[in-house]
Amino acid sequence: MNDLRNQIENLSAAEKVELLDAVWQSLEGDALSLTDAQREELDHRIARQERSPADVIPWEHVRSGLFKKP
Repeated sequence: MNDLRNQIENLSAAEKVELLDAVWQSLEGDALSLTDAQREELDHRIARQERSPADVIPWEHVRSGLFKKP
C-alpha cells in the first residue's frame, strides 16, 4: 500500500483528478442500492444544505477534529 501511496504522490494534480475519477466510476458499479430510509435521509440533508449553504463546517475543520487525540 505504501508503494501505491508513493506512486500517487508523484502524480501531477491533473493526473490525480483523472485517477480519482476512474476510481469513483469503478465504485459506481460496485455500489449497493440505498434503502428508502437512506435515500430519504440523503434527500433531507441535501435540501437542508440547499436552504442554508452557509451552515456548513469546512472539511478542514472536520478532518482535524477526526484526528485529534482525546
